[in-house]
Amino acid sequence: MKNLSKNALRAQLLGGTAAALALALTGAAAAQDAAVDETLEEVVVTGSRIVSPDISSVSPVHVIGGEFIRQSGATNIQEILLESPQFGVPGLSRSNSAFLTSGTGAATVDLRDLGSDRTLVLFDGRRVVAGRPGTATVDLNVIPTQFIERVDVLTGGASSLYGSDAVAGVVNFVFKKDFEGVEATAQYGITEEGDDEQYQASVTAGGNFADGKGNMMLHIGYSDQQGVLSRERDNTMLDDIDLFRLTGNPDDFGTPSEPFLSSFPTQGRFDTGSGRTWTYGQDGELRPCFSTNGGTAPANCGDYAGEQIGPDGFNRQNYRTIAVPVQRYLFAARGHYEVAENLNFFAEGTYANTRSSREIEPFALGSDNIYPASGGLMNIETVVNGVTMVNPLVPDAIVADAVDSDGDGLRDISFARRLLEFGSRTGSVNRDFFRFAAGFEGSILDDKFNWDVSYVYGRTTESQQSNGQVNVLNFASALAGIQDVNDANNNGSTTDVICANADARAQGCVPINIFGNGSISQDAINYIAADQTLETRITQQVINANISGSLFEMPAGPLGVAIGGEYRKESSSANNDALTNAGLNAGNALPDTAGSFNVKELYAELNIPILADMALAESMNLRGAGRISDYSTVGTVYTYSVGLDWSPIEDIKFRATYARSVRAPNIGELFTGPSQTFPSGLTDPCAGVGATGGGATGDNCRSNAGVAANIAANGTFTINQSDLQGISGFNSGNEDLFEETSDSYTIGVVLTPSNVDVLRNFTITADYFSIEVKDAIVAPPRQFILDQCYAQGDAAFCDLITRRPTATATNSTGSIEFINAPLVNGGALKTEGLDITVRHATGLEGIGINGTLNSRITYTNYFKGYTVPVPGADRDPFVGEIGDPKHRFTANMTYSHEKFDIGLTGTYLGKSYEDDQFLAAFGLEPDDISVGAEVYLDLNATYRVGESVELFGGIDNLLDNKAPNLLSGTTFNVTGTDTAADVYDVLGRRFFVGARVKF
Repeated sequence: MKNLSKNALRAQLLGGTAAALALALTGAAAAQDAAVDETLEEVVVTGSRIVSPDISSVSPVHVIGGEFIRQSGATNIQEILLESPQFGVPGLSRSNSAFLTSGTGAATVDLRDLGSDRTLVLFDGRRVVAGRPGTATVDLNVIPTQFIERVDVLTGGASSLYGSDAVAGVVNFVFKKDFEGVEATAQYGITEEGDDEQYQASVTAGGNFADGKGNMMLHIGYSDQQGVLSRERDNTMLDDIDLFRLTGNPDDFGTPSEPFLSSFPTQGRFDTGSGRTWTYGQDGELRPCFSTNGGTAPANCGDYAGEQIGPDGFNRQNYRTIAVPVQRYLFAARGHYEVAENLNFFAEGTYANTRSSREIEPFALGSDNIYPASGGLMNIETVVNGVTMVNPLVPDAIVADAVDSDGDGLRDISFARRLLEFGSRTGSVNRDFFRFAAGFEGSILDDKFNWDVSYVYGRTTESQQSNGQVNVLNFASALAGIQDVNDANNNGSTTDVICANADARAQGCVPINIFGNGSISQDAINYIAADQTLETRITQQVINANISGSLFEMPAGPLGVAIGGEYRKESSSANNDALTNAGLNAGNALPDTAGSFNVKELYAELNIPILADMALAESMNLRGAGRISDYSTVGTVYTYSVGLDWSPIEDIKFRATYARSVRAPNIGELFTGPSQTFPSGLTDPCAGVGATGGGATGDNCRSNAGVAANIAANGTFTINQSDLQGISGFNSGNEDLFEETSDSYTIGVVLTPSNVDVLRNFTITADYFSIEVKDAIVAPPRQFILDQCYAQGDAAFCDLITRRPTATATNSTGSIEFINAPLVNGGALKTEGLDITVRHATGLEGIGINGTLNSRITYTNYFKGYTVPVPGADRDPFVGEIGDPKHRFTANMTYSHEKFDIGLTGTYLGKSYEDDQFLAAFGLEPDDISVGAEVYLDLNATYRVGESVELFGGIDNLLDNKAPNLLSGTTFNVTGTDTAADVYDVLGRRFFVGARVKF
């Protein structure tokens, strides 16, 4: 019944939207340009601190108008920003955060794909508290889209103007001021598949008071995006893997091989050490063979030999998520009051509550999670008072087949099991954001200078509850079952099973039966289940003072200056539950993190008019800025920039900038404690080293006592598979980190050919950009650590390696126990390219049509982009790969009439390639596997009913483009989506309709 009603609703929406679009006779897109034209003078807010109508940014600024945002129907401003080619793959979004331990449902942006922490987000030119603990990343869920006047995107380094983190650029949200009246909006949306229903409602009200001396605005908003599960879409219902991973043939890339199920089944998989693997078939019978995806039973499969068995694996996709649900409550207020002539008080406050949840498959538990010290072996025999007892829960056939694998005289097995009885792993996130800003502003010296003083306080708290994990200590106790022979324990019964350990029994231990589907009792679940909690808190305080204006007149114009200072203090904490801290919930140990820093800053900006009103020099201005920042963590740093703009004639302006920017390490990078991990695929450089020879590597290996003892015993350094699989280590922050630095260059031209009739209504800009980040904060790869220690003899890297001094039950003398990887200032990044923007606005009366046509095309051609993970490593290019195509553009056109608007937006993602390092592992070249270009079209329309009511609607992904198959086993796959869900549209065609009432 639910699906039927959704289908009917989709038909109504499609018909209603088509009817609204039919009101117009011609097509095209966003009313963005009209909004931009009205606010061009205010662009100085982003790109310069000098308040003057004659100042414009010498760095490129891309402006997204509020009217375009309103007409788009976007629930979250992230959706609009990601259409602009300057933005890369978001670090966090609804479609890539289901598997995260924190940050589910958050929305971030990433300019030039240099990392979200290198993009500075501002509200009206002021800083915003982060949305994730330990970072500077702002969660865009806190922004009321109906409150936005425009969004200014400044590309290129801007630390001299705005401080740390503005390495790739600045995203400045400029909010409405002096709003009068009441505007109420309601909107509903749904996909063509009948899922991801979305609801929005908001009320914005404002008015003047005190005879126009003051203005107050209020906004209340609510939105609900209900999300999509993988099982709700035909193409993501079943576990698969890319066939290319199985064949190595590039022609097979994108072809699913299915089923490709998990080998952790709900009925259990049991290895006895005899060479046979036991499981329960679909008929419920125990058999000595296991086939994950189905096949012919081998000869040792008893009565099943030669028959088709399975599939025995587990379909994880049935429990995964494509887009997480997000629910938001927003409240915003802002106001100002003229206290006296040239003295205004202003204040603004924002509160946002974001709630999200996630669902992923039930926990996959292996015996190595419970018994890491014994190599994942579970004894099925227990010695009690000198008597060896067999666990009565273990089937007789498995007991008979089990052998003593570890030499302790007891039979043991290993197992893998999906804990379906515990339910899906789910998590709920409740995130509260509060920000308050207040201050005074005014002018002095006959309005020659403007000044402002402000205080900003921001706080983000998050409470996360997760379930589906287990207490491994309790699990181990519950697995050690014995027959109860004490009548007093079980009312005379001698067949019941109890936990072997008396202390565990006293604490409520209940034996667990892991053999077969549905075999785990609720009492055992209650004893073993371990919910996870995470509590975070981030605070930010900023005191800011600025003064700007004109010092004196020069022959070419006034000498503009801005001077200011800022004090900022930030703190962050993240606290996990005790089991998570200790790594006793079958996951890696995660530490709590807490830290703080403060910074005191002074800056100055100068605009020097050089030439004006001369031949080939309509104007020429030199811009310079510098900032001194004193951090409590990294000390004093300096940033600066210089820019030049030159207009030889009125219709042409050339501009160029150079900027030195910094990013100070954030709290997480500085203070995160050791977090355990278990790396794979490592090669020990000492393997095979003998008593002599081997060059520097041999000498460095033999200097370790454990390695030397192993060589003495075996002739050469000898390790086994358990040694390679038994390597662990800890990732961590580093309080000795220093700042990243970047050099960015832009060179561009702005053409406004007002004197050429055919081009009079065009504005064309072209800007070359280059940004290079040095001393980037990275974790060195563990194989690199090994190579630097043993091949190069670098003691700093050798200190990160711990070898076992003596042998253990499963590991050899001298084998690697830990390789730690603290963050270091050792990486580099670079991106380089060309931005071109063409705008056009014209009336259509000349061809007999009432109304105006506005259009805009923004194109980015990335020339190069790469990372260097550690000094001396090869460049790892990312431009041209999936998510970072060399060619991207967005085109908007809008036809506006007195009664209606109709708009079309097209977004182009160029042809892209698989990761070059991934391909190299298969002996392929970087361009051997590609994904074709994608063009997305979005259509919207608004119809005005009188002066107070607007009806609007639209179709996103009008062509219903399907995301390319980027399946499990490939580089850019987002788990559960069968594609790069943070790059391509995973929802398909969708509709929205709404109404807006103004009075």
